[in-house]
Amino acid sequence: MIKFNAVIARFDQKGEKTGWTYIPVPAAVASLIKPGTKKSFRVRGLLDQHSISGLALLPIGDGDFILTLKSSLKKALEKKEGDPLYLELEEDTDFQILMPVDLELCLLEEEKLMDSFLHQPKSHQNYFINWLNAAKTEPTRVKRLTLIVVAMEKGMNYGEMIRAQSAQERL
Repeated sequence: MIKFNAVIARFDQKGEKTGWTYIPVPAAVASLIKPGTKKSFRVRGLLDQHSISGLALLPIGDGDFILTLKSSLKKALEKKEGDPLYLELEEDTDFQILMPVDLELCLLEEEKLMDSFLHQPKSHQNYFINWLNAAKTEPTRVKRLTLIVVAMEKGMNYGEMIRAQSAQERL
């Protein structure tokens, strides 16, 4: 476990990250947690005395990373922007998001669809799965399944699929 102190920050105007609350993790600390990595990876440990697992450390350039804080986690910590925080982190090698059965069945319709999905970076596979699982109604879930299948046919990653869908909706 790597132990360090940080101050909770918030992005003002930062594109898609505008308004995000996060913990900055300097490159030196990130390299102690997972040496040599420049990609997103999952961590577990403690934020103050609150146990966490499966949270992503996201790269932001120059080797630095951020750990984003959802509002539910901020509430549990009783913390806000500018508050200090004690962290104990290590790489979470056990974290795994399971593929939903309906997505697996759709992707198995054609071998190239599943191959395309499995060739995505693990983080993008997780983005697709989490996005699908966040659907609140059955029609929304079916629409998202369809969009994922089309994205796999076109070899798109998650970001490309979302941008293509946004452009389509603007037409």
